[in-house]
Amino acid sequence: MSTFVLDNSVAMRWLLASNKSSDQHYAETVLDSLLENEAVVPGLWHLEAANVMLEAERRGVLQAGETEKFLCQLERLPIRVDNGTASQAFGRTLSLARTFRLSSYDASYLELSIRENLPLATLDKKLARAAERTEVELYLRD
Repeated sequence: MSTFVLDNSVAMRWLLASNKSSDQHYAETVLDSLLENEAVVPGLWHLEAANVMLEAERRGVLQAGETEKFLCQLERLPIRVDNGTASQAFGRTLSLARTFRLSSYDASYLELSIRENLPLATLDKKLARAAERTEVELYLRD
């Protein structure tokens, strides 16, 4: 079993399909990999996911029942929450956000990947470029 850092840009494609077929295919491949692997996420991951789903409900893209069903599915996946995210926020995460012009949220995924020496699953182009510049492997990417 291997472990990787899971960005919300990937996980939310499991619920809210992308118009870009390559992004959707990647998200589904990452999901399939959870049959044998484990994902780790920063401590803010659940809040970020909840916010995406709430916004989709407010725009009429999702119904509350669809959100609840998806949440039950998410809870059954091997996704572990990193407890060190907050302790890195004012130091390394902030520094990475400044250096690569990322949000602090996105920088938390990069920080976790660096700290744990884990590949990063992301569809966020800016975050992917920052990962490459810090020699973080992109999960299931050539």
